[in-house]
Amino acid sequence: MIPVKEDILKAVTFKTSRSGGKGGQNVNKVSSKVELIFNIAAADFFDEQEKILLQERLAGRLDQQGNLHVVSQEDRSQLLNKEKTIAKLIVLLKSALHVQKKRKPTKVPKAVIRKRLANKQAIAQKKESRKKPQFD
Repeated sequence: MIPVKEDILKAVTFKTSRSGGKGGQNVNKVSSKVELIFNIAAADFFDEQEKILLQERLAGRLDQQGNLHVVSQEDRSQLLNKEKTIAKLIVLLKSALHVQKKRKPTKVPKAVIRKRLANKQAIAQKKESRKKPQFD
């Protein structure tokens, strides 16, 4: 279950720094790059099973301390970048916690099998009729 935004905000820390990219001289003055740091093990709104699942599926994105880092520096505004990092985190958590339904194998209907074999037989007869007749 994905927690609400307010719960997530209580469990994360933000770091800001100067970002590159568009913005002119504003880039040199304003810390608009935002890095969200989320510790999965310290999040009390996930149960143990969900924490294990998150750590397995997001293992490539975690550092040695088990922190998940999400960075945004697309906008000139620090507030917009902060909102984008939260949105990215929610998407990551949703995709990591999504459990695929088990596929139920279905049987091929007999009518489909009969139709395929009849079509195959018709093509075989068509090709047979193209051959030159053989006289014994």
